[in-house]
Amino acid sequence: MKASKINQKLKKIKLLALDVDGVLTNGSIYISSDGSEMKQFSIEDSTGAAFARSGDIELALISGRYSKATDIRSEELKIKICHQGVLNKLDYLEKIASDMSLSLDEVAYVGDSYVDVPPIKAAGLGIAVSDAHPVALEVADFVSSSMGGEGVLLEVVELILKSKGQFDSMIKEMEKKVYNV
Repeated sequence: MKASKINQKLKKIKLLALDVDGVLTNGSIYISSDGSEMKQFSIEDSTGAAFARSGDIELALISGRYSKATDIRSEELKIKICHQGVLNKLDYLEKIASDMSLSLDEVAYVGDSYVDVPPIKAAGLGIAVSDAHPVALEVADFVSSSMGGEGVLLEVVELILKSKGQFDSMIKEMEKKVYNV
C-alpha cells in the first residue's frame, strides 16, 4: 500500500489493538523447571504507551493465550483493555470498537500469525510485525520495521501521532514537564 494511503488511514486511528506474543514479545516463552514463566518485553513500548495516552489513542491487548506476565505488563503500561485466551480475536476487536462507539476504520491492529489474520484484514489499518508469519505479512496494509518484542508499540504510536500532526508538540510539552525546558 502506498505511503499516502497509509498516512490517510493513520489519521483516523483512535484505537490501537495489539497481539502480545510475537508482537510485544519476540514470541519466546521461558518456562523453568518449577513451572514459572518469563517473557521479555521491550522498554521502548513503555514510551509508546505513554505517548498513546498523551495523544488520546486508546490501547488494547488481545492475546491468544493467558499469561500472568501479560497481566503484569498491561498494568505497567496502564492498558485497561486486556483480553487473553482469545482465539477469535476479530470478535473481541469488534466488541471493543463497538463499546467505544468506533468503526473499524478507526482501529489499527498489530499481529504476527494465523489467528491475527482476520483482525488484520478487518481493521482500518492492519499491521504485521516485520518477522510475522508470511500469512500475516501478505494481508497487512503495513509492515513495521520493528520485529516482535523490539518496540513495535512505540513505532506505530509515533506513526499515528505524526500523521495527525501531534508528535512534535507532544514532545515539546514533554520536554517542558520533564526537563523544564
